[in-house]
Amino acid sequence: MKVAVNARLLLKGRLEGIGRVAYETLRRMVTAHPEVEFYFLFDRKPDPMFVFAENVKPVVLHPQARHPFLYIIYFEISVARALRKIKPDVYYSPDGYACLHTDVPTIVHFHDLNFEHFPKDMPAIDLWHYRRYFPKFAKKASRIIAVSEFTKQDTCQCYHINPDKIDVAYNGVNEIFKPLTESEIAAVRQKYANGNPYFMFVGSLHPRKNLARLFLAFDDFKSHNHNDVKLLIVGEKRWWTSTIQEAYDSMEFQSDVIFTGRLGVEDLSLVTGAALASVYVSYFEGFGIPILEAFRCKVPVITSNVTAMPEVAGDAALMVDPFDVKSISLAMSDVLVSEKRSEAIEKGWQRMRLFSWNTAAETIWKSINSIC
Repeated sequence: MKVAVNARLLLKGRLEGIGRVAYETLRRMVTAHPEVEFYFLFDRKPDPMFVFAENVKPVVLHPQARHPFLYIIYFEISVARALRKIKPDVYYSPDGYACLHTDVPTIVHFHDLNFEHFPKDMPAIDLWHYRRYFPKFAKKASRIIAVSEFTKQDTCQCYHINPDKIDVAYNGVNEIFKPLTESEIAAVRQKYANGNPYFMFVGSLHPRKNLARLFLAFDDFKSHNHNDVKLLIVGEKRWWTSTIQEAYDSMEFQSDVIFTGRLGVEDLSLVTGAALASVYVSYFEGFGIPILEAFRCKVPVITSNVTAMPEVAGDAALMVDPFDVKSISLAMSDVLVSEKRSEAIEKGWQRMRLFSWNTAAETIWKSINSIC
């Protein structure tokens, strides 16, 4: 059996979001099925760490697919040509990009369709590409993997897909995330926040992550709580907008906001474990892995009551209206109350156990096997 895989997001030191999902699930599938030949299609020379076993054959295609016009060339010409040569039994794409010019049975992995709901959050060229091609990818696919029931239902409604065609594979959480000792917490806080306690946000600094309202909420929290709590922002400013900048510029307590930039998974696990709480108040998510990462560190979570976040958090997080600054601010105050902290930590620890990368990999493999 031959399986071709879109592996372009397996990038050393840059495993964010979808790339992390691909890494965690693919390495498990590869090692669990040594009898299968996996052809990993990269758009640049891969790091050896991504050739998980002897049954993985790396294939480098061009051009590097990092722009909508290059996506078209890469997937519709380079990938199509590679699939004709390899002749795989199935083509699996962890980032949702199908190849429309192939007869190979295809499985696409959908994470969210935020661009269908908040088009103004995206550059025009990216929006054009997503809205033009993702409906075609959904229809082209033999099967679709969705990361949540929310994403499954959203895909069905947006693209008129039969729900029987979609399998749900919940994401898991890296085992490197774990509770820290008091001395470890003190050391991390000293390194990143001059010894002060902090709330943390982690993710791409994208409009839908709701940073503008988070800044305003933190300002409101500080104005009612005279303490030394900081706000740690972990992520790259790739999608930073004028709206986010204006909210940040308007802050009274701007000096209490700390930007770390992007962190590797080891540093991220430490920063998460030392936080007072993870504040993850996006207004649109297909899943929300940082929720589980905080749960696994026994750190309380404040998250949104919309899209997939309630599905992931259950009753283990402090739920807020992401469009209501006061709601977020009050949750920040509430999470400092010892009784509420203890309850959130215990519920989060139990909730986290329902999610596993092993289960996700097994679900994806069953979907692949069902069309071969």
